[in-house]
This record gives sequence, structure tokens and C-alpha cells, in this order.
Amino acid sequence: MKVGLIVNPIAGMGGKVALKGTDGVVKEAIKRGARPVALDLAKLFLHELSHYNESGEFEFVTGPKEMGEYALKDFGFKFRVIKHREVGYKEILGIKIPDTTSEDTKILAELMADKVDIILFAGGDGTARDIYLAIDKKKPILGIPTGVKMFSGVFAASPENAARVLIEFARGDAQLVERSVVDLDENAYRHDEVKPKFYGEALTPYVELLVQGAKEPSKTDEAEDIEAIIEAIHEELEDGIYFLGAGSTIKRLKDKLGIDGTLLGVDIVEIKDGEVKLLVKDAQEKDLLKFVDKHPKIIVTIIGGLNFLFGRGNQQFSAEVLKHIPKENIIVVAAPSKIAGGIIRVYTGDKEVDEKLRGYIRVRVSPWAERMVKVL
Repeated sequence: MKVGLIVNPIAGMGGKVALKGTDGVVKEAIKRGARPVALDLAKLFLHELSHYNESGEFEFVTGPKEMGEYALKDFGFKFRVIKHREVGYKEILGIKIPDTTSEDTKILAELMADKVDIILFAGGDGTARDIYLAIDKKKPILGIPTGVKMFSGVFAASPENAARVLIEFARGDAQLVERSVVDLDENAYRHDEVKPKFYGEALTPYVELLVQGAKEPSKTDEAEDIEAIIEAIHEELEDGIYFLGAGSTIKRLKDKLGIDGTLLGVDIVEIKDGEVKLLVKDAQEKDLLKFVDKHPKIIVTIIGGLNFLFGRGNQQFSAEVLKHIPKENIIVVAAPSKIAGGIIRVYTGDKEVDEKLRGYIRVRVSPWAERMVKVL
């Protein structure tokens, strides 16, 4: 089987540093301490794939240098590189970054489409959009999640799961389905505005539990229920440090506390003698790490459709942060519809941290009731 592999070298850099994306803000991401992550996550996918007996049957077609070549050269897979141009580098604050753009992704996808059976890409929603616009439904595509949001339905739940899906596809055991490709205006997203745009339906190999869903809006008929839950939690909060997550559900709590919190970021709050103080607005990973020794509690919700608790859109809650937070200090709030499937996902990239979070977790689903939900 011939497999296309395209890596977006800058995908995901904006996550831990609270930029909610990387398009157009690479310099700011690096200034905040971000480093490229996509190539390493592509290698995680390849490492997992190499464990299967069928791995020797794959022949990859990939992009030059950080666009795929440098991931594959560390493994024993057969591959050839499409050198559509000479990729150079630019130096930003002492960090070398390939001078690639979305046009490189589109050109590679177009050149690969006639040469492969499927295209895998390491990136986020923007990369999914570029590939879909380049090839439409000409070939199936599957995302190795390396971006920040990843609200489209074409992504495996993790790089490791992407390898398993590819194996099932090669065996003929993965169903080809149409999955939505959605991208947000990242500049608006950074200013707490959600402006999604639907681009179309891409062909994607689907294996239950291995491929994520697509982002779904909150149901309007549950707004009163959520308001009642938030009111109850507000009355129960004790003195201490709280990391308040992203989303409209938690924003209601921020408003109830009387702070100028973000809709789509993480805020650090202190309650002392009943008084509420916003310590850090739109916190980065490094901000959270400054408070982990103060026994903070995390209050978060679940992304509807994706079913992710950690790993999509809130990478500030990194493995380094979460390893300091006991599971019992994580308060999960969600409308019943968000857990109708009976599972929640986490992916931090750290197996030990993910394992700590797996099992079951309490989810507050009403002012007076919790439900135990399985964490994958």
C-alpha cells in the first residue's frame, strides 16, 4: 500500500502558550517559548506503526525535510520524497523554522493524489482544510492530531490511534465515511469569537473509538440546566486556587464569580475569605506551572462531539501541569448530551499522565447529581 505523509512543521506550536492556533503568530509563539511539536508527533505515529507485522508492506510518499522526510528517515519504512521545491529556513529569535506555507501542503497533496492510496497528515484543522481543498474526495485522508483545536472529524484520536486506523484500512476493516472539515478564524478565536467555517466532507477511514467526532455546538435547550449546575458549583467553591478552563460552560462560572475571564482560554483564580481575584487571564502552561504547588483545582468541561477533556484546544493543561494535579482535584462539568456516548477522551502525549487520568471520572450533570464516565 502506498501512503502519502504530509507534516505541517509549525502545527500545534500555539497550544501550550495560549495562542489557540499557530497561523500567522509563529513569531509570538516562539517569543512565548513555543517549540515545534508536529515532527515529533509524526514520529510517534510511525513508531507505533512499526510494531505491526504489516508495516513492511507500506511505501510512503512524503514531503521534503520537516514536511515528512525527517520523520521517516529514523525508521525502516520505504519512502520517496517529492521535492516540489527547495525548502529553506528562517530564523526567528534564534529558532530555525522551515519556510513552508499552506501552499506547500496543497501542492504536495495534489502531487501525491495520483500516487497513493491514502494521505495522512500531521497538523490541525488548517492543514485538513488545505488538503481537502486541494484534492476534494479524490483520495481518503486521515489526520495525525498535532494542531491546537482539531474540530474537524477527519482526525484519529491520537498519533498512536492513527497508526491503528491505517492498519485497519490496509486490512480492509476500516469503513470509508464522509467526515466534516471545519476551520475557525484563528484571529477571531484569540479574541473569544467563534467563527467556524464548513469546507466540506472528506473521505476518511473510520474505526470506532479510534477516530474522533467533529465539534458540535451546545444545545440551546440545555442552557437552563447548565446555569443551574454553575449556580450550585459557585455556592460550593471553597478558598483556594482554581484553574478555570475554556468554553461557554466554564465562562458562565467566570461571569458568576465576577471576573473578566476568557471564553476560550484558561484563567487562574484565587478565592480567599470569600473574595475572588483573577490572578492570570488567558494563562499559558508556564503560568499554570507557577501555581501547581499550591494544590489548585481544575474546573473544565468537555468539547461536544470531540468528547475531549484534555488534548483539544486546551493544551495549556499539558502533561507537565497535569502530573501535579490529583485526579480528585479535577472538577468536570457537562450537560448530559456531552456524555451521551459514555466516554471521555484525554491525550497529553505522556503515557503515565494519560494512564493516571484513565478509568472513570465524576462529571457534574445537574445541581445535585454526578455521573461516573469512562475516560479513554
